[in-house]
Amino acid sequence: MNDRAIPAALHHSMRETFGIARLHDGQHQVIARVLQGRDTLAIMPTGAGKSLCYQLPALHLDGVTVVVSPLISLMKDQADKLEKAGVAVEQLNSAQPRKEQEASMLRIAHAGGAIVFATPERLTDPHFIATLQSQPIALFVVDEAHCISQWGHDFRPAFLEIGNAMKQLGDPPVLALTATALPDVVDDIRQQLGRPRMHVVNTGIYRPNLRLQVVQATRDEEKFDRLLEALRNASGCGIVYTATVKACEEVHDRLRAAGEEVARYHGRMPAAERNASQDCFMAGNARVMVATNAFGMGIDKPDVRFVIHYQMPGNMESYYQEAGRAGRDGEPADCVLLFHLKDKQVQQFFLARRYPTADDLQAVHAVLSAAPHPVGIEDIDGTLNGMPRTRISVALQLLREAGIAQSDASRAWSLNPKVSADIGRLEEMATGYEEKAARDHEALERMVFYAQTGFCRWRVLLSYFDEPVDADEHCGHCDNCLHPPPVRDVPEQAVTMPALIEPAFKAGDEVRVPRYGGGKVEQVAGEEVKVVFPDGARRSFIAQVVRAA
Repeated sequence: MNDRAIPAALHHSMRETFGIARLHDGQHQVIARVLQGRDTLAIMPTGAGKSLCYQLPALHLDGVTVVVSPLISLMKDQADKLEKAGVAVEQLNSAQPRKEQEASMLRIAHAGGAIVFATPERLTDPHFIATLQSQPIALFVVDEAHCISQWGHDFRPAFLEIGNAMKQLGDPPVLALTATALPDVVDDIRQQLGRPRMHVVNTGIYRPNLRLQVVQATRDEEKFDRLLEALRNASGCGIVYTATVKACEEVHDRLRAAGEEVARYHGRMPAAERNASQDCFMAGNARVMVATNAFGMGIDKPDVRFVIHYQMPGNMESYYQEAGRAGRDGEPADCVLLFHLKDKQVQQFFLARRYPTADDLQAVHAVLSAAPHPVGIEDIDGTLNGMPRTRISVALQLLREAGIAQSDASRAWSLNPKVSADIGRLEEMATGYEEKAARDHEALERMVFYAQTGFCRWRVLLSYFDEPVDADEHCGHCDNCLHPPPVRDVPEQAVTMPALIEPAFKAGDEVRVPRYGGGKVEQVAGEEVKVVFPDGARRSFIAQVVRAA
């Protein structure tokens, strides 16, 4: 579908409302499907204009477009821009004063045709659902759709409510949007949304304007020195990401003391402070935003010239999402990872707290058993002091899927008196999360490999996301391509050591690869293993992810 195939009315809106002369690759196909009312999952890189894929059709669809956004900052940024463009927008989130929320609900009930932004938590509010039911829903949009998947890197338990909300709204056409989704995440998104045949439009992740670089550090002080050096060599504005709130505060304070124009953003700040920081950065009044991953998802600031990771993320999906916030205008931008091997321990700590164990399920089940009446998650949290709230939420969802627990309209939880659960059954339910935990640990090792490899860094990313990579292909603009790491001399006395002279695999070996299954090694070249699968497909992998069959 080319620009001339777009209906004239949409073409006019594209130019007059959004100031856009032409569409990027993939936008044509997605917009065409939306206009036809066909369910679509769009996987498009940051800066490719995913939001326009629903904003433009929404102006011409008969009914309300509901957009579920995971972050208030994301919602606020998109709603503000649409309002300035003259588009009717409503947003419902916990940061709004109650009077504003009530006024929005009234306008939704009587206006029609608006774009309504809401957090996934809002979908559990019966009053909100009833208000939406008073209007025809033309399109249901799930932004940052990887959050709905328990295999995804940014899983949010509240997203599991979306499928139920869609049923209450009459199962309208769905558009799901994300920058990254591995095959198992795609399958999970389809399952959670109840759309097993949802069509996927994937435009690829490669962005040639992003210059990837890793700077090694062996001490915390050295890492901060490298950060200062990178900032002083960088032009324009940018984001410094940390993995923890503590590091965010410390880096912010030290950069401010060093004379940088700096703002900060993390989830423990009051909403008013977060909004003020976001506005300051977006307006150009702060050159550097120091933030956790709570900032940046969907933020439309095209002139970000650098993204620096002060601490390593837990996987390459997160890294790509966050680094991809640089250079949305298509101009060159720098994506720098400051790598200190100790940062791996931070991510290991997070992984250890992520999924419910059999003991966790038993603990939540015991609280519900002892409660004389339905209880909210806050009450469960208070009783189980120390268990992360996210893990409690996942445990409750798991118990509900098994029919053991139930929740009412006010989100109060109780046991289903018709279903019993013994310890053996709870242990069986937790087994699936052991596989998820193993995959997360493997993803962390792949992130470490990215930080330490001498390969072209874009090649490593493309390989991870299962995108075609030619054997001799190099991007020509990452640090390893521009300045290939030197080949280290091997001590003469070590040459005879098998570990140094023999690769892990050889041609003909039977192997297994996560997500692909069994195959046979065809060729080994350094750290790269080419595998032939039973269907004849040939794929190249980093040796670290290949396992002996």
